Amino acid sequence: MLLDRVKATIKKYNLVAKNDKILIAVSGGPDSVTLLYLLNSLKKEFNLSLHVAHLDHMLRKDSAGDAEFVKRLAQNLKIPITLTQVNVEKLALKGSLEEIARNARLGFLFNTARGIKADKIALGHSLDDQAETVLMRILRGTGLYGLSAILPKRNIAGFWIIRPLIETSRKDIEAFLRRKKIKSCLDASNLKDIYLRNKIRHQLLPLLERQYNKNIKKILSNMAESAGLDYDYIYSRAIVIMKNFDRKVNLKRFLKLHPAIQRLAIRQNIARLKGDTRRLNFKHIREIEDLILNRPANSVVDLPKGVSVVKKKGHLLFFRSK
Repeated sequence: MLLDRVKATIKKYNLVAKNDKILIAVSGGPDSVTLLYLLNSLKKEFNLSLHVAHLDHMLRKDSAGDAEFVKRLAQNLKIPITLTQVNVEKLALKGSLEEIARNARLGFLFNTARGIKADKIALGHSLDDQAETVLMRILRGTGLYGLSAILPKRNIAGFWIIRPLIETSRKDIEAFLRRKKIKSCLDASNLKDIYLRNKIRHQLLPLLERQYNKNIKKILSNMAESAGLDYDYIYSRAIVIMKNFDRKVNLKRFLKLHPAIQRLAIRQNIARLKGDTRRLNFKHIREIEDLILNRPANSVVDLPKGVSVVKKKGHLLFFRSK
């Protein structure tokens, strides 16, 4: 039974506690609709207070219909809902559409969670999403943190993000909806192979399942879990070492550290300045390492989002140039 399997995931990662107030992000798609129904089924057992959140990105002509569907769904289940619209395409004139959409979605969820005093924000990522994300990271190039992909539970900006469906396959989600005769929305953009994730979903993963390993999704998910645990341990050790580092890094002490800790220290300093390490890739890390080891004092490396690193005599300085 799907509910029992999801309860096992919840217990395994300690995702839900008694009396939690949970904001559920519901797009109207199969995953988020299933998440909503399952958490609603656990409402009495955990004495949960639920609230639905839906953001209309206004990227599709039928997006308003999705919003109306989610509104009716929440009303039928007698769960309060917060709806809003953001013209992401208009905002994207100033940057990446994908990044603008992600930031708009997170901003909306954080503001709503803050307003209703939610303990957690639940997202509908599944086992298939995890496998797709791992492959995307591998194809684009990644390290241990990137391989950990979608974490079951993560604190972002003071908010706990939980993913109760992270060990549930899309196949089982669709079977659950059919069995319960529950409707969901179809995002037509998910059918087009113009996006890398869709190519992986429709072409690469089926090929790997057919010709290499029928359990490839589970294997990739297990790898993500292992990588996440390994990264968490290394990071916990690094954070103790890095507590004496700030934007001004003593090079003598820095060079005594293990290279894995050095790279974490670099990433951490960049994250402090720009809020995250998105768009930071392996080439940037290697360029900073070359700056430290081979370039003369006053040399500078410029990074995405206006972050720069300058080598001074005896120290490395991280700063925002704009």
